Amino acid sequence: MMDGSTPKDLQELLRTAGRLQAEVTRVKDELDRSRVEGESGGGLVRCAVSGAGDLLSLTIDPALGAMGDGASNLKMIEDLVVGAVNQAIERAREVARNEMARVTGGMPMPPGIFGG
Repeated sequence: MMDGSTPKDLQELLRTAGRLQAEVTRVKDELDRSRVEGESGGGLVRCAVSGAGDLLSLTIDPALGAMGDGASNLKMIEDLVVGAVNQAIERAREVARNEMARVTGGMPMPPGIFGG
């Protein structure tokens, strides 16, 4: 090869890429099985999402039902649910970013390079 690379260098690069791909796949699987929590309203609304961002559970404290009047109370509950879910999703994304950075040594990976 003209750039000074040898077939042996190329083979090692391919082996390294294969190991990296396997490790990224393993971490993605772990993240999909992980559980990240979020809350709002001082814990009146709590939820959990998977590392893949799927909503797993949502808990609303019964005390919220006794607060305010009908329409305004419903709007408050809706806002608290959105806040808790968004917090959990952002935490899950941060965990995923940190884990992938650990696996790749902080090297940026193009989207979809390892199948997702």
